[in-house]
Amino acid sequence: MYVILVYDCGEKRVGKMLKLCRRYLSWIQNSVFEGEITAVKLRELELQAKEIMDTEEDSLIIFESRNERWLDKRIIGCERASVDNFL
Repeated sequence: MYVILVYDCGEKRVGKMLKLCRRYLSWIQNSVFEGEITAVKLRELELQAKEIMDTEEDSLIIFESRNERWLDKRIIGCERASVDNFL
């Protein structure tokens, strides 16, 4: 499946969340990630994120799609990190 993940964490936890999300998805902008991921890996990511988060203050939002082609993506301005894969 293809996901877009967005998080908002307290200052003390933001670095840990960034490192966690980078292990599973491509970083595209501050606190925003996207990429293909299996259901098992996504569940693993969610469980580890819950260990980092303070659920009273922090949030994690995940948009799921069966495939990236079902999303139209437009970038206006500077793209932070290209997610193109070169072989």
